[in-house]
Parts: sequence; structure tokens; C-alpha cells
Amino acid sequence: MGMSGGVDSSVAACLLQEQGFAVTGATMRLFDKEAIGENMESTCCSLSDVEDARRVAHQLGIPYYVFNFSDDFDRHVMARFADCYARGLTPNPCIDCNRYLKFERMLRRAGELGIGYVATGHYARISHDGQRFLLQKARDADKDQTYFLYHLDQAALARYQLPLGELTKPEVREIAAAHGFGNARKRDSQDICFVPDGDYGAFLDRYTGTTCPPGDYIGADGTVLGRHRGHIHYTVGQRKGLNIALGRRIYVTGKDVEKNQVFLGENADLYASALEAGDLNLIACDAIPAPIRCTAKIRHSRSEAGCTVEQTGEDTLLVRFDEPQRAITPGQAVVLYDGETVLGGGEIRRAL
Repeated sequence: MGMSGGVDSSVAACLLQEQGFAVTGATMRLFDKEAIGENMESTCCSLSDVEDARRVAHQLGIPYYVFNFSDDFDRHVMARFADCYARGLTPNPCIDCNRYLKFERMLRRAGELGIGYVATGHYARISHDGQRFLLQKARDADKDQTYFLYHLDQAALARYQLPLGELTKPEVREIAAAHGFGNARKRDSQDICFVPDGDYGAFLDRYTGTTCPPGDYIGADGTVLGRHRGHIHYTVGQRKGLNIALGRRIYVTGKDVEKNQVFLGENADLYASALEAGDLNLIACDAIPAPIRCTAKIRHSRSEAGCTVEQTGEDTLLVRFDEPQRAITPGQAVVLYDGETVLGGGEIRRAL
């Protein structure tokens, strides 16, 4: 059981134990504070979080380990985060952490210990339709986290337990309080763990040892509008922090990394009707042989939008939306849904 020290994973461990599983708790150590240049007490991987997890494991009477996965986290999450920003993309490190650490790496460690399943406190459900495993939305729509889990394949789903899928967040807190867990009212972690202050540019400077130089803001007509701090500080749809006064609301509409240019435009310039995606993973089927109707999310915080999806290659998708979508951002994920079921998803390559 992956235990972060939060209320969700604590209750998940408790529920599994009540269901008759022999549970072993495990917390991942992902980085040293020197790697992020911050006080780790402000992150989800702090010493107090480890103690919270250890305390709950003790209350439950289960074995508990802290696994040092910092090398894997550096290679698969932080290095990829830096590389994506250098290439002008806006990555989602939480998806990468789930994919390579909470699932792939934890599965491997579980196998080494002779443990059959891995569980987490994500809000999602796993079912089986008689032919294949399916990933489905959580009953608590406000907490559903399937967007972050679209990469799971059949082999992984067969070895996973997601005990919170049928519960709401208030119900989880009630269970924690009833069992006397000290973290029953602990607030949820909101920030990217290795950028707890939200300053991605400063983290990238520290991590890479280089500084992205200033460059030009370019308007829709190709004119130079001013100077920016370096393209890594900006993402599609951004309005705040541009430090440029043009007498109207202005937004980042794109970037040219080679020329270190950041393009600015009106809100209307942010809308696109289609996107291309790669690094495809399908869960509910092996392939999409013909265009299908479904819904899609281009950000975790966005509502699903009606669309037509065509698989254009072994690893690529074309998604055409019924209505133009705002700020389709390369590097983010597009996740496809058929009602409650996750069809799959991929990484956005470009808006069309």
C-alpha cells in the first residue's frame, strides 16, 4: 500500500485490511531537499508525512517501509520535466510520477517482496467486463483522478487495488476520524512536490544549472511587443506574470523555442477545434479501427468535451472537438471517456 501520510492512503490501507488483505505500507522517498532548494516540510514528501504514514501503519499493526526511489524520480520525473520545458512543452509531472514510480516501480518492488498487489489512495475504480480490466471514474465526481491514470495497461490493472473508488472525500475523512487517525483532517497536497513554491523557472535554473535568456514577445501580426524573461516561464493560455502593458487583456498563444520567442494574442486566439496526440495508451480496447464518438479532457480541471477520435497510427490520435477548446497545450494529456469508462489517452503534440 503506497502511503503518502495523507488521509486517503491511510484509509485505503485500513479498508484493505478490513477486506482481509495482508497489508504492507510503503512510502516513497523521491528526492533530497537539496534537489529542489526548498524546505521539504512544504512538500508532500516531508519528514512529517513519513511520520504520519508510519503512525497509521503502527495503529493498523502492519509492516511499514520507506523506499528510496530518488534516482528513478530524478530520471523519470524531474529530468523529463526539465527536458519538456526546454522543448517548449508544459508537462504534467504527476502523471509521470504515477506512471513510473507509484505504479511501475512499486510493482517491481512488490514483486521482489513476494507481494501480489499494489494499492494507492487514488479516487478511481477498476472493474472487469469478462474480457479485460477497465478503469472507471470514482463515485465522487469532484475527486475523480482517472485523468492521472490513463497510462495503466492490462498487466498493471490486474495487480492494482483502488479502495476509495466508491467513497466520497467526506466519507473517507469520517472513516479516518472513526479510527483515530491523526491525519483525518489533514489538508490535501496541491502543489507539484518538487516545486512547492510554484516557481517553475527558478526550479529549472537550479536543476539544470543554466538560465533561459530573455527574448521577444511577438504579436499576432509578427511585430515585437516587448521582452520576456525566457520561454520556460510561460505556457499557453497564461495571462498573469507577463509584465507587459498593451491596454487590453493579452495571453500566451504559443512559443518558438529555437528563436526564444513567446507569442501573444487575444483570448479568441487560444481556441482550436482539434489536436494531435502521441504516446498513446488504450485501456478499454486494443485499437480504434474506425473513428468513434466519445468525450475528452485536455486538463484535469477541465470538463469533458464531445469529440470524434481517430487513431492515425500505432501510437497517435487525432481528436476533433464538437466545439473549439481553449488553450490546448502541448505536453499535457488528453484522456478519452465513454461514459464512466476511460478509453485511454495520450500526450498532446499540437493543437490544430
